[in-house]
Amino acid sequence: MKSEHKVFKNLYQDSVSLMQISAQISKLPGILQASVVMGTATNLEQLHDAGLGDNIAAGPNDLVIAVQGEDDACQEALDLAHQRLNSKPAESGNDGVRAPDLVSMEMALEKEPESNLALISVPGDYAAAEAIKALNLGMNVMMFSDNVSVAQEKAIKTLARERNRIVMGPDCGTAIVNGIPLGFANVVNRGAIGIVGASGTGVQEVTCRIDQLGAGISQALGTGGHDLSEEIGGISMLFGLQALAEDPATQVIVLISKPPAKAVAERILEQAQAAGKPVVVNFLGAKPEDIARPGVTAATTLASAADLAVALLNKTELRQHATRPDEAQLAMLEQACSTLPATRQLIRGVFAGGTFCYEAQLLCQQNGFTASSNTPVSGNSKLADIWKSSGHTLIDMGDDDFTRGKPHPMIDPTLRNQRILDELNDPQTAVVLFDLVLGYGASEDPAAGLLELLAQIDKQKLPVLIAHVCGTEADPQQRDRQIEALREAGVIVADCNAQAAVWASSVALIQAKKNGATA
Repeated sequence: MKSEHKVFKNLYQDSVSLMQISAQISKLPGILQASVVMGTATNLEQLHDAGLGDNIAAGPNDLVIAVQGEDDACQEALDLAHQRLNSKPAESGNDGVRAPDLVSMEMALEKEPESNLALISVPGDYAAAEAIKALNLGMNVMMFSDNVSVAQEKAIKTLARERNRIVMGPDCGTAIVNGIPLGFANVVNRGAIGIVGASGTGVQEVTCRIDQLGAGISQALGTGGHDLSEEIGGISMLFGLQALAEDPATQVIVLISKPPAKAVAERILEQAQAAGKPVVVNFLGAKPEDIARPGVTAATTLASAADLAVALLNKTELRQHATRPDEAQLAMLEQACSTLPATRQLIRGVFAGGTFCYEAQLLCQQNGFTASSNTPVSGNSKLADIWKSSGHTLIDMGDDDFTRGKPHPMIDPTLRNQRILDELNDPQTAVVLFDLVLGYGASEDPAAGLLELLAQIDKQKLPVLIAHVCGTEADPQQRDRQIEALREAGVIVADCNAQAAVWASSVALIQAKKNGATA
């Protein structure tokens, strides 16, 4: 085995493209690990820590390809990455990548003067400066980039407010603007429901479910995960809420976030009440009575947010999504547990979507199960070792600790699949809960690798597997095709993330009763 690297001077590529190339070359036979990143100090340090190179002569504007594996495989990986970076789309399919002809936003705006949105996907050390340039050119901003300080975010968003523009992000992974999906988004119908969300996978879940219920999306605007903090004050959510209130194509508005700072939440709810349109609010974990007011409906889950929005649009009865299995579902789960020994007691959740992990933790708590996590909700504990589960454990594999120098599990689920396999092989595991996230930028067949691993295990020795597939039929991966493949392998597939978490809790309760115990 050996490690090699190659440096391309002053070659910019966007983050999603780099993650896709990393995922492709990592899967080559004979490759142990691979990474394709910009040569920032942080990235070079991460390459060093991973054993992928020392003293790499690269600067922040350079692109580094680093591989480790067998000699011939390393050279093949470098050659393939070089080909992908220099090929035109027609030469390498729809996922081809090439360096852009335009080298500044000023040049791009001169060529396309009607453009009013800049998508920024550069290393975090430089993202703030690019956002300020875009705002000063009169453009709105979507910042896919992360690792931007709170102080920088506050300065950028304050400038945006002065310019009457929106900044989506930093670390905004999903948006749909005028029907155009940006980042990790899904193919959904256009319609009359507008969304402002501080969660990428939360926005994906709600937009997909709205599409499945026969309605559509006017706009889906991301804010980034820190927007509703006390320091930022909800600047982007407030702007997006006002924009949707003034948009004639939007008839119902949905707001999504983890719990905001109390003062920020009240400011947002006051503006929502004054919007003049029905507003559904899902602040994950918040008490419905703290949210509901005239014109504002509280949703207890992501699925309920979609259900309520469609009901308000169609003027039908408002119902929250069920958080308990019905008799038929409970019978199905009891049958799935019938061959499990009583020693299998634990819930193990392995997620690509951070908000899915967060929501699942909340729902498991409501059913009596506290858990450990690398991203624990209030009342849960922090894992001492993120690579080793302890007791009931729900893991966000998309968190920075798992993705440094590696593709996100939505792009390349290899690492996540291995963690699922580890949980399956733990004799104490009663149920493994996981998600598949479809759409643009995601793995072209996220179920395939996992099913190959499952095929190697005796089904009689498996714990219960429960999944939820976030996507639509129009997505490149086709939701029904992924669901069918999972079910054929013995996986129980829920309609949404909330239902999957409730079913997993029910399995643990069934197993606890075998020992005469409770949660």
